[in-house]
Amino acid sequence: MSWLDETMVGFDTETTGVSTSHDRIVTAAILTRTGGETTTRTWLIDPGVEIPERATEVHGITTAYAQEHGVPPADALEEIAGILAAAMGAGFPVVAFNAQFDLSIMEAELERNGLASLASRLPGGIAPVVDPLVLDRHLDKWRKGPRRLINMCEHYGVSVVADDLHAADADVAATLDLLPAMARAHRTLGEVALADLQGQQVEAHRVWATDFASWLKSKGRTEDLPRPEWPVASK
Repeated sequence: MSWLDETMVGFDTETTGVSTSHDRIVTAAILTRTGGETTTRTWLIDPGVEIPERATEVHGITTAYAQEHGVPPADALEEIAGILAAAMGAGFPVVAFNAQFDLSIMEAELERNGLASLASRLPGGIAPVVDPLVLDRHLDKWRKGPRRLINMCEHYGVSVVADDLHAADADVAATLDLLPAMARAHRTLGEVALADLQGQQVEAHRVWATDFASWLKSKGRTEDLPRPEWPVASK
């Protein structure tokens, strides 16, 4: 039986911005899928800072709404970290689209709030993690066009409602649906053991990030270069 037929734990965040070091988590979702059954947990967090208008345009959460309805960061983060660590500790993959962002900002938020990191909760490392974006870049390297979640769902024939995306729970559901569709197109995906797949993604992301950074530098860009570490970027 393939790991694709076992329990998978999807994870996504919506945030105040794109800096994993400085920005804050506003919403998060964890979907646990076993066979045809899915359970959903979502969190709305008062990040303790102003939510920029540009971020609100993406996920729809204003500062006032988060202050009125959100929970303290430490409470939500401890719950989220506990679920993720328990899943990975049991051998269930955490599935996240562009996992480096979500897991890196999660680690930064845990540290900011004086909580134990995921790395410290998992002596064997933050694994297993499965990232459809990393896999797609590796398995279909030369395909042209953008590779946002909506683009990849369209490419692999996954039905989504575009207006629903950028809500954490909708993004997670789409990501979990995307994996089996990718496996139908790339048969070897479901045949690889999770431990081996982890190593392959680490290397695939390193190669992509290094090559893309070189290309950006050749165009004169030296800021916000992709970081080669995966699934958590170094500080």
